[in-house]
Amino acid sequence: MTADVWLPIPPDEIEGLPEGPAYRYWNGGDDFPADPADCAFYVVPYMKPSPLCVRPMPRMTHVQVVQTLSAGIDHVQPGLRHLPTGVRLCNARGVHEASTGELTLALILASLRGIPDFVRAQDRGEWLGGFRPALADKNVLIVGYGSIGAAIEDRLVPFEVARVARVARSERTTARGPVHPLTELASLLPEADIVILSTPLTETTRGLAGADFLSRMKDGALLVNVARGPVVDTKALLAEVETGRITAALDVTDPEPLPREHRLWRAPGVLISPHVGGPTSAFLPRAKRLLVDQLRRYVNREPLRNVILTTGASTD
Repeated sequence: MTADVWLPIPPDEIEGLPEGPAYRYWNGGDDFPADPADCAFYVVPYMKPSPLCVRPMPRMTHVQVVQTLSAGIDHVQPGLRHLPTGVRLCNARGVHEASTGELTLALILASLRGIPDFVRAQDRGEWLGGFRPALADKNVLIVGYGSIGAAIEDRLVPFEVARVARVARSERTTARGPVHPLTELASLLPEADIVILSTPLTETTRGLAGADFLSRMKDGALLVNVARGPVVDTKALLAEVETGRITAALDVTDPEPLPREHRLWRAPGVLISPHVGGPTSAFLPRAKRLLVDQLRRYVNREPLRNVILTTGASTD
């Protein structure tokens, strides 16, 4: 096999890559490392803007696999229409669950226990006491119950929450209990003290947390978004948080990055982290293991992991 593999990590830093392909390093630079037409396996640069990630795709006339290093694939979808039929698109399931689960719990605990207020008080040299909500005994609703949603629940359980309800695109049963379909979401929202969004961004979920969704949340509830910014209608969210009726903890926003003068920065009860659910010290070792495994499977013509769709079969 002599086809090129484009990697956003220098190949000499990835131990165990199989012999055969010609490995090319490209992490979004102006110049391509080789002719995109010779690329058979494209690993998309991580945490780069969609236009940059898509830029070589119209010229990748012989590509067979597009592998993201993110759980979401929305940033590469605009380029899929340029690809030949039969290209497999794979995501990074297994890479981000631990880090995103950790951040989700950090955002919840920080919001409930008032950590941002304590930090501001520390800057002022002020001893700020008070009574704060606990995570214990809360009802939690996870909207988007894939591998990340399950990882979040794993981390919630030791905090003695009262109940975890799960929602996904379709109904099913897991070892932890039932997963409700999206059609039941409206009836579950009023019962939740904390609503966590961990769903992929699709045409179905774009704007999912809009005015109706948010109005169904109980007074004092916390909305946590670790999915994608456009899953939440920002205007509708501002209308709710600016009254103080609900609070929010957002790792992603719409727009993103959030402009300096945007009202969300100063909205009461809103905690914002700058899309840092995935990029931690846990990312690189897991990403490398995934790439080595996928490329060994590719070289040996074995089934790939995490195939989300195949062009010409599930797209357009």
